[in-house]
Amino acid sequence: MGWFTRLKEGISTTTKLKKEAPDGLWYKCPECNTTSTTMKLEENFYKCPNCNYHTRISSDQYFGILFGENYEILFDELISYDFLEFTDLQPYNKRLEDARKNSGKSDSIAVAIGHIDDIPLVVAAMDFSFIGGSMGSVMGEKISRGIDLAIEEKAAFMIISKSGGARMMESAFSLMQMAKTSAKLTLLAKAQLPYLSFLTDPTTGGVTASFAMLGDINFSEPKALIGFAGPRVVKETIKRDLPEGFQRSEFLLENGFLDFIIDRKDLRQRVSQVLLTLMNR
Repeated sequence: MGWFTRLKEGISTTTKLKKEAPDGLWYKCPECNTTSTTMKLEENFYKCPNCNYHTRISSDQYFGILFGENYEILFDELISYDFLEFTDLQPYNKRLEDARKNSGKSDSIAVAIGHIDDIPLVVAAMDFSFIGGSMGSVMGEKISRGIDLAIEEKAAFMIISKSGGARMMESAFSLMQMAKTSAKLTLLAKAQLPYLSFLTDPTTGGVTASFAMLGDINFSEPKALIGFAGPRVVKETIKRDLPEGFQRSEFLLENGFLDFIIDRKDLRQRVSQVLLTLMNR
């Protein structure tokens, strides 16, 4: 019987360990659990290639779909601050700093101006990644200034809603934006300029209860969650069982709250058709 000495611990093989895939390379659909590459998702307008599930996208991505590269960001110097010195689990200022760092956005809404088939259009688009797209004083001011610019430029106006509702850290100042934006939309109507309200997943709370439902045309993406309060609160308030999917865009279309539902890939073309009709082009 021979003896041998192990030169190093462990077992060595000639097989190399498989390298882990880089983060962000793959996408798993929460609706159908199908895995696809992020590249395929982006090429399909950020929709699942298998079941057409519309993922949540940013304001920049919506601007790109509508305008391509030909648009200008407006009012980006407006940012929220803690004028009430509000603190819950942490100071509001700290929440704002974290939101800007994590989302890469200056606030929960961005405004841009561009053209669709030579028709000027001002678009205000929300970012859910910034404190849930919550409505604060800056959101109200940006929408207000966007409407002023649309009137000045004789442009159409569009809001892309994606929000959890009012921002509690700004208390009544947040709720005041409901009246402020609704009043400003009246000026747009008096100027005979169209307002398109595009409701995406989710559109809830004070946003739904104000400007999101005031469009000359209200439309949405498929299966978007749209409502004021959550299902449990609604059920406890009206003391009745609720139909399945009553807060999804398909149910709202059936009951007259929406004019149509649009697949994201057709967004630019459909907005163009609507604007050509409403602006007598």
